[in-house]
Amino acid sequence: QVQLAESGGGLVQAGGSLRLSCSASGRTISTDTVAWFRQAPGKEREFVAAVRRFSTITSAAESVKGRSTISRDSAKNTVYLQMNSLKPEDTAVYYCAAEHDGLGYQPSDFASWGQGTQVTVSS
Repeated sequence: QVQLAESGGGLVQAGGSLRLSCSASGRTISTDTVAWFRQAPGKEREFVAAVRRFSTITSAAESVKGRSTISRDSAKNTVYLQMNSLKPEDTAVYYCAAEHDGLGYQPSDFASWGQGTQVTVSS
């Protein structure tokens, strides 16, 4: 069983940047698909970005494409989400999730989740 812990959230002004970290323990996630999701109050959890297992192939939601970069540091068993040009609509709790066997990017495709980190973007 893998444990995931997000960090790096906080309060930032619009136009600013944050780097979120997803650190894993219990087993390696270097061969997992790891994704970031976010959930704003009153809204469903939505996909943000992912790095596919056994590769460096990444995907990002249209809402963050061009403003975000997901990367993996296998030596640190950590996945990062760099977010730039932040907007107030990026305000949400950001979660990382890992899945060894699946290929989908829906929340139901991921078995392991972190507790989330709050990102608040002020206008």
